[in-house]
Amino acid sequence: MKYNCLDLEQRGPVLWVTLNRPQVLNALNLELVDELGSLFTGLYTREDIRVVVMRGAGRAFCAGLDLTEHGEEAGTLSVSEGLAATRRYRDIAIAMRRCPQPIIGLLNGPACGGGFALALATDVRIATPSLRMNAAFIRIGFSACDMGLSYFLPRMVGSSLAAEYMLTGRFIDAQRAYELGLVSRVVEPEQLDGEANALIEDMLRASPLGLRLTKEALGHAIDGQSLEAVIAMEDRNQTLCAHGEDFREAMMAFIEKRQPRYATTG
Repeated sequence: MKYNCLDLEQRGPVLWVTLNRPQVLNALNLELVDELGSLFTGLYTREDIRVVVMRGAGRAFCAGLDLTEHGEEAGTLSVSEGLAATRRYRDIAIAMRRCPQPIIGLLNGPACGGGFALALATDVRIATPSLRMNAAFIRIGFSACDMGLSYFLPRMVGSSLAAEYMLTGRFIDAQRAYELGLVSRVVEPEQLDGEANALIEDMLRASPLGLRLTKEALGHAIDGQSLEAVIAMEDRNQTLCAHGEDFREAMMAFIEKRQPRYATTG
């Protein structure tokens, strides 16, 4: 697929994904929505890519819905048409959670509405001091519950704080996001790539299978029905990893204090 609203750069086993509509703060139009859905769905079978970095061009991560495009059709769609349109957006969050590669989110400037949801669908988030996140949907006549936001936010900050931010549309700045655990750290813009590369280096020390199964198990553990169910999944993962081609190499590299040289890519 040819991408017009995304800039993709593959650096070895790492895919750098840049939302590339800086003139509108990377707001989500239908073309960008479809490209994001296609990209993350396609990553399901990409064993050559082990880590994904997601960021926005210019001075924003993503300002949310592109109102200049969607304002014209607001209130004119039938219920069935509206549901079909909504699914195009919500499927992005599902695809991001299902793709086996861990996603590092580099959050600079506004991450509002759909941009907030995209940010929370990443696995590790690093912010700059200019980060501002909010459930902007509720401020333009929609419910704040969209694109998985009502799933992610309560699990990350608890039901009371999630309700406060979703019922009001209040902003969360970088310091507050760090205090709540929504981001791992806050750094200056020029340090973002360096922080991402440090995380990538550590992630790539893991075996390809171990890295993928860890992301998968973390996602399932959040919704685990019991401790026993989660531990059974962990036991399954450990057995699969121990019988993989790269298990011995991971062990030897750790013991010998060197970078592992894996035979497989995914």
